[in-house]
Amino acid sequence: MQTVTIEGYLAAAPSILSAQGSGRKRASFRVLETARFRRADGQKGERTTGFNCVCFNEATAETYIAPFARKGSRVVVQGHVENDTWTGRDGTVHYDLRVVVDELRLKNRRDDSGAAGEDELPEVGQASGLGPDLDDEIPF
Repeated sequence: MQTVTIEGYLAAAPSILSAQGSGRKRASFRVLETARFRRADGQKGERTTGFNCVCFNEATAETYIAPFARKGSRVVVQGHVENDTWTGRDGTVHYDLRVVVDELRLKNRRDDSGAAGEDELPEVGQASGLGPDLDDEIPF
């Protein structure tokens, strides 16, 4: 089994879907990750990759993802890669890779009013008091 860890941003609000037979809920979302690099000629470049993710854990989908995750939320997803195959309406077979989520961590930023979301952990050096106070004058 291939385990992956992806850190990126949600491309859209997650969709919470119910299975037709059992009614169990799952969350489906897309995580975008951007890699920045320098080309051989020295120019900067970037490449954005999208990862389709699905979380089958019903409790996580209902109590964690649905109320707190939104478009633009920063997330860290850990899971395994799975091949997804389906047949389109025109009869064409489509193939895609998806990440089946084992662990998910939301790292939401502060909103414009400065209030932190309920699921946000304080960043080191800001609210936690673990880092240096950058408001002090530099002693040299």
